[in-house]
Amino acid sequence: MLFKLITFLGLVTLLFVCVLGDNDSEASYKVEALPESYAHLAEGPHWDIAAQSLYMVDILAGRLRRFDYKSNKIYECQIENETLASFIIPIDGFTDQFAVGIKHRISSVKWDGISKSCKVHKTILTVEESSKYEHNRFNDAKCDPRGRLFAGTMQQSDSKKRTANLYKVTDLNSYELMLTKLGISNGLTWNEKENKFYYIDSDDFNVKSFDYDLNNGKIKNPKVIFELSGYGNGVVPDGMTIDSEGFLFTAINGDSAVFKIDPKNGEVLLKIKIPAKEVTSVAFGGPHLDILYVTTSDKTPPSGRSQTYKVTGLGSKGLPMKNVKLENIDY
Repeated sequence: MLFKLITFLGLVTLLFVCVLGDNDSEASYKVEALPESYAHLAEGPHWDIAAQSLYMVDILAGRLRRFDYKSNKIYECQIENETLASFIIPIDGFTDQFAVGIKHRISSVKWDGISKSCKVHKTILTVEESSKYEHNRFNDAKCDPRGRLFAGTMQQSDSKKRTANLYKVTDLNSYELMLTKLGISNGLTWNEKENKFYYIDSDDFNVKSFDYDLNNGKIKNPKVIFELSGYGNGVVPDGMTIDSEGFLFTAINGDSAVFKIDPKNGEVLLKIKIPAKEVTSVAFGGPHLDILYVTTSDKTPPSGRSQTYKVTGLGSKGLPMKNVKLENIDY
């Protein structure tokens, strides 16, 4: 891999020319930081086609963020009386209501996308209320192609205790338990054409595939399709998305990278270098869904490089991300 580091107008831009495997093909891409996008722990990017905006969170600050594509500007709100926000996904049919993970709760939060303050409107679901789950919190979440909300938890103090779970929200205060005894429930995405669900528990250092029944949202037949091996401590798979050709794009936290993975054989087709060590998640967006947005964190130690980046020139296009659809809830 041949790469050059270019600094232009104060933005860190990385230009890579990559030669990929036996195909002897070349793919160049460019990495640029979004303006004023620093966050301590940015996560959960979700591209909303209708709003032409990228929603995300600054987890440990309890803040929701929106990058407006047209104005090239980030708006941010602090959730009133809250200090943690794990994910944000628009609620279908509304322009100002979002499903947000807050500690052990999934709540509907009202925000106009501009104001600096927002508030919880309604609690959708509360889980893990016993003392056994005292140190758990919601982590990553995403909707399947039908708008079913899947949300997982993580153990904050010692993930090796494996007290986390993956839930499918079915209605107000109703859920189906999908996976148990997890460490850090993280990246998840679907291939509707292949009837596959892809999932990451960061403590397992791998990506798994499941057979997926789109009619009832059931998963079965787990299979490891990628192992993150040969890396040191602190390098784990994190958030994940899929492109229109079925390739997985996986954030590799601790290695300043996003891997493009072929789920059929586990081959890393491309290593996208990101100028931040802790790469947390990814999502395709932009008017043509051909921009890969990458969130990062800046926990250990602070470097000032924890920004949200856009990667262009990949030659890949994403799939539309689905908003939350829940029945029988009076918002």
